[in-house]
Amino acid sequence: MSSDHSLPLLRPARHEEGGGEDHSIPRRLEWWQRVLDVEEAKRQVLFSMPMILTNLFYYGIPLASVMLAGHLGDLELAGATLANSWATVTGFAFMTGLSGALETLCGQGFGAKLYRTLGIHLQASCIVSLFFSILISLLWFFTEPVLILLQQDSQISKTAALYMKFLIPGIFAYGILQNILRFLQTQSIVLPLVILSVVPLVIHIGIAYALVHWTVLGFEGAPLAASISLWLSVLVLAIYVIWSKRCKNSWDGLSFESFSYIFTNLRLALPSAAMVCLEYWAFEILVFLAGVMKNSETTTSLIAMCVNTETIAYMITYGLSAAASTRVSNELGAGNGDRARIAMAVTLKLSILLAVAFVLALAFGHNIWAGLFSDSSSIITEFGSMTPLLAISITVDSVQGVLSGVARGCGWQHLAVYVNLATFYCIGVPIAVLLGFKLELHVKGLWIGLICGLSSQAATLLVITLRTKWNSLDLSVDMDKEDPTTPRSQTYVT
Repeated sequence: MSSDHSLPLLRPARHEEGGGEDHSIPRRLEWWQRVLDVEEAKRQVLFSMPMILTNLFYYGIPLASVMLAGHLGDLELAGATLANSWATVTGFAFMTGLSGALETLCGQGFGAKLYRTLGIHLQASCIVSLFFSILISLLWFFTEPVLILLQQDSQISKTAALYMKFLIPGIFAYGILQNILRFLQTQSIVLPLVILSVVPLVIHIGIAYALVHWTVLGFEGAPLAASISLWLSVLVLAIYVIWSKRCKNSWDGLSFESFSYIFTNLRLALPSAAMVCLEYWAFEILVFLAGVMKNSETTTSLIAMCVNTETIAYMITYGLSAAASTRVSNELGAGNGDRARIAMAVTLKLSILLAVAFVLALAFGHNIWAGLFSDSSSIITEFGSMTPLLAISITVDSVQGVLSGVARGCGWQHLAVYVNLATFYCIGVPIAVLLGFKLELHVKGLWIGLICGLSSQAATLLVITLRTKWNSLDLSVDMDKEDPTTPRSQTYVT
């Protein structure tokens, strides 16, 4: 009996109901495991942090040009910010959307161990991107009459059009750049991307400053520097893909076989581009609406600064969106529906934590941030009054960004198109017009309308995701042409 009484003293955590300090440790760990899958969270953090930095560095290339051009004067700031917004929604966002097809095709292909098909899909996607780059460049060439047709100020439109013409070479590079990023991302090759993206950004700042301040180009030097740096980024990534041992199974050189996959790519690329552009176009509509308000030079600059801030926040959370897309598509390709569901849930929780951190940084540093865009005290003060609304929109946008990543990983691009169309254009934009003009809340009213659209979008995607039966999903990869190096038994898709 004495030995029995001594056992609780030796191992209180296993035998005592009330528990001492040691007993609480496993209970706390168990509680955390229920709240968050620690191993999955660790994997996603290690994946998403390099992607966050990579996206920020690449986005910093055109943004740095806007900042340098903006310090030349208020007209240059308005023209450069309008041009950057126009370039984003008509070109950069479209190219990012097109590359979303690779998140499904390469992600599920990698999970199914059909490695050779990744390089084929990459080439097919680049062909598609180059074709649409030609069409976009024609639109950019006629920017001035289009902006004037959309009731924008004639001087600001002329300045923006000048900026756009020197940015045309960059759209060709941007499409290829996004495709290579998705190709590497779906294989979880992310850490090298940090170095490969920060080098072009550092070089770009030097090139842009030199062209703007040390040459006769001046304002035109800013977009030209962005085009040069984007092509430099493509060259660096291409060299890595060709020579890296980590890509030896997925990149087998150029092949005419990629032409037979163009329509397979288009079936996902076009709705993926529409899915992204419908959201970006809603932001651009706000910029245009601000342009027809009184004191358009100030309101355009203010709303464009808010859009750029929102975009940067999205670029940060896009690292988690990429993690969600990659983890979900890889697990579905491998036939692990339950693991895909767990990965989705973990990413959603991490996105909320990341959004809170960004909002706190914005709350305490909004004056410093606004000062990077403009030296005008009135614009900086007005931007400060927009900070609470920005905090709300950034938080909601981080949630929907992850859910959109899940949609891309599952191949739900077609469904997401209808969601974005309904929530932004039947809810968000009408409310923005009502509050901004009818109730005279001006820029704040426009942004409240945007928040309504984002909230509706996030709620709809969340309901769809929660009602999904993960183990019965039909995958979207067209694997009829199997990788000859892979046994048939490893093909998990239908």
